[in-house]
Amino acid sequence: MGCLVPLLALISPRLALFVILLFSGWIGEALDGWIVPVLGFFFLPWTLLAYVVMYQVSPLGVNGFDWFIVGFAFVVDIATYVKSSQSRTN
Repeated sequence: MGCLVPLLALISPRLALFVILLFSGWIGEALDGWIVPVLGFFFLPWTLLAYVVMYQVSPLGVNGFDWFIVGFAFVVDIATYVKSSQSRTN
């Protein structure tokens, strides 16, 4: 996957997640079941992408500073929703 995932994430996190889903088993390794990945894909794509990538990068799963990265991605997701709702009201 190398540099392809970050380049696709610059275009769209959902596109990067779709490519990860098609060409690797990263999402299945990081998360059990299908509900959380589907909800993450539609509602928190940056958070899901950060969690999946941090799970693959770290040999022990997501721990330590990795949670800061996932938390920052969550803030980015929430900021996206806030910005889009503010732009609709103006």
